[in-house]
Amino acid sequence: MKTIAMTAIGGPEVLELLDLPEPVPGPGEVLVEVAASGVNFMDVGVRQGMAWHEMPLPRALGVEGAGRVAALGEGVADLALGQRVAWVYAPGSYAERIVIPTAALVPVPDDIDDRTAASLMMQGLTASHFATDFYPVQPGDVALVHAAAGGLGQLLTQIIKLRGGTVIGRVSSAAKVDAARAAGADHVIVDAEGDFAAEILRLTGGEGAHVVYDGSGPATFDGSLASLRRSGTFCWYGPVLGGPGRIDIMSLPRSIKLGYAVFSDHIHTPELLRVRTTRLFDWVRAGKLRVAPARDFALSDAAEAHEAMESRATTGKLLLIP
Repeated sequence: MKTIAMTAIGGPEVLELLDLPEPVPGPGEVLVEVAASGVNFMDVGVRQGMAWHEMPLPRALGVEGAGRVAALGEGVADLALGQRVAWVYAPGSYAERIVIPTAALVPVPDDIDDRTAASLMMQGLTASHFATDFYPVQPGDVALVHAAAGGLGQLLTQIIKLRGGTVIGRVSSAAKVDAARAAGADHVIVDAEGDFAAEILRLTGGEGAHVVYDGSGPATFDGSLASLRRSGTFCWYGPVLGGPGRIDIMSLPRSIKLGYAVFSDHIHTPELLRVRTTRLFDWVRAGKLRVAPARDFALSDAAEAHEAMESRATTGKLLLIP
């Protein structure tokens, strides 16, 4: 069985295509034939040594994907052979096949294709958490969305619009403006240096945004603070680009609320995982949520996919297709 694993901590060059023994499902598990595996910044962080320290090398990468049940472990009654499923967190998903506990899987409806399902799981659940849970957007709220042309940014923009909010999207280059606008951003700011707060204040009549969603790293932290109105909410995420350093809580301005959002808090039980993903699938089915076409890579080209992600030049989702 072909699997992409990191053989050391380092750059994309440490990713290798390995031939490993076929996995066998145990009790409460199923073997899944992987149709598409999502590439995420989390995978880059693992490769760079930020997580999964307890796992030995070589370390199989990837956590997200969609596929079809190929074998059932003992006691599995809620899934069937041949059933299509998707998942958001199953380590080792850069592979032809993977064993996954049934509690981590969600059934995929017949009218949702594999690429859409794999593209939607992590970024869709993250966007859902940000806009419906961490800060439940209300009609009339103004939201600043960083990296608005990325896969997460596009989904987050659409969910904010579904809830009646106004979106100011920030992108790093003019080439990304159309993608942000196509997702529904009301205003798009092109900025690669972290100098955007004055424009946010101008667009909001000097008031500032109700909420900022910022996963762009330390370079944008001060600008995001300055973009918030009184009692606004700062949603910080994305550890791969680093944090802002130590913060004196008494220095935070305008009574803002600052928090670090982790999507797993949105789906902390199997029941919530299925409820939240069902809502996402329903939105897609109803035409309320559009998943931008993904960029596909062969499984053997995982290093190239990581290079593309780290370049920050891509829009939409990156997928590995075994």
